[in-house]
Amino acid sequence: MRERKQARAHDTLIAEAMRLFSAQGYDQTTVDEIAEAAEISRRTLFRLFQTKGDIVLAWTRGMTQTLTEALAACPRDMPPADAMMHAFTSLVPRIAANRRDTYAWVYLIEKTPSLQSVSLQKYATWENGLTEGLLTRIVERKNRRNAARLMARGGIAIFRTALDEWIRLKGRPALVPLLQKTYALQASLWPTPQDGEPDNAEPVTPRGRKTTAR
Repeated sequence: MRERKQARAHDTLIAEAMRLFSAQGYDQTTVDEIAEAAEISRRTLFRLFQTKGDIVLAWTRGMTQTLTEALAACPRDMPPADAMMHAFTSLVPRIAANRRDTYAWVYLIEKTPSLQSVSLQKYATWENGLTEGLLTRIVERKNRRNAARLMARGGIAIFRTALDEWIRLKGRPALVPLLQKTYALQASLWPTPQDGEPDNAEPVTPRGRKTTAR
């Protein structure tokens, strides 16, 4: 009973803090305002979180869990890149209850200077989680771990690029189709290699001339 009560207080505090941060600004929101909105004492707040940044970091951990669980739930025969992008699109509706709040929270995390370290830490955690999840799906390559990490970093780059464009458009379009278009754009920029080529191909210069090791 006590643990459930603490869990509810924890979740309520995060939700109220994120609401206040997005409504009036991270730096402008005080600890006292968060405690009042969550209906807890200042002492209880500091028992749960030492800083405001820790509250935001706790929220990002929930997003990380959603992302990695969505990847793990994809059918085993789904191509790894498609499974990863399915995980990203599954993440979007879990950010907030509606598009307005989703935009506000995304803008908060991505564009608040004092939260840049939190944002970078979030993406680093995503990279590690996605790499491990993709590693179980990439089974026919000698360089499986490098391939999984490269794919994870590429997926995060696609996600961040889509967020940048969404913010530029002030959240007017739906985010999931924009994410899918960004994925398609990235895929169109690289030629499709022949089977086995990534493991066996000779190095290629930017102008397409093959090189030999020296």
